[in-house]
Amino acid sequence: MSSLTLDAAEEIIDAAHKRAQSIGKAVSVAVVDAGGFPIAIRRPDGARPLTPDIARAKAYTAAIMQRPGKMLKKWQESQPVFFAQLSQLPGAAMPIMATEGSLTIKKDGEIIGGLGIAGGTADEDQQIAEEVLASLGYELEFAAWGVAGEPASTSSSSSPSLSPSSSLSPSPSSSLSPSPSLSPSSSGKDA
Repeated sequence: MSSLTLDAAEEIIDAAHKRAQSIGKAVSVAVVDAGGFPIAIRRPDGARPLTPDIARAKAYTAAIMQRPGKMLKKWQESQPVFFAQLSQLPGAAMPIMATEGSLTIKKDGEIIGGLGIAGGTADEDQQIAEEVLASLGYELEFAAWGVAGEPASTSSSSSPSLSPSSSLSPSPSSSLSPSPSLSPSSSGKDA
C-alpha cells in the first residue's frame, strides 16, 4: 500500500502555486491522505482568508469519496438530500464539495489522497489541479460509479467508445487531458 508523503504533498503544492502565479492567481492548496486527513495546506500572500478551508474540503471530498469532485456533480444534482446528509454524518470531518478543483490523487491504480485548490474560477481551480497532477505523473482517470471495469484508456481515439467506464473528460472514452492553457486574460468569476 502506497502513501502520500509530506515531500510529495509539498511538491504538489509548490507546482500548483507556480501554475497559479503564472496566470495571476493566488490560490490556497490542500493535500490530504486517503482517509481525508491533512498532510499540508498552504495559503499564499494575496489569497482570500476562506480559501484554505475551501481547498481542504475539496481535497477531503476527493479522497473519501474516491472520485474527483467534478465527477460527483451529477450524482449530487440528482440526489441533493443524500449529499446534504453526508456532511452531517458523525464521522464526517468536512463538508462534501462536489465541485471543480477537487481531484483524487491516484498512483499505480491506488487512491492515495486528495487535492483541493481554491481561489481562482472553478475552471481555473480545475485546470491547475489537472495540469499539476498530470505533470507529476499521477493518474487522472476513474471508473464510473457502480460500473465494474477499468478506467478509460489513456490512448483512445477521438471517436466515442461503448466502454463501461468514465474519466473526468466529457467523452467517456477519452482521458483527462488538461484544457488549453490558462492565461492571465481568462475570464469568469473567482470561486
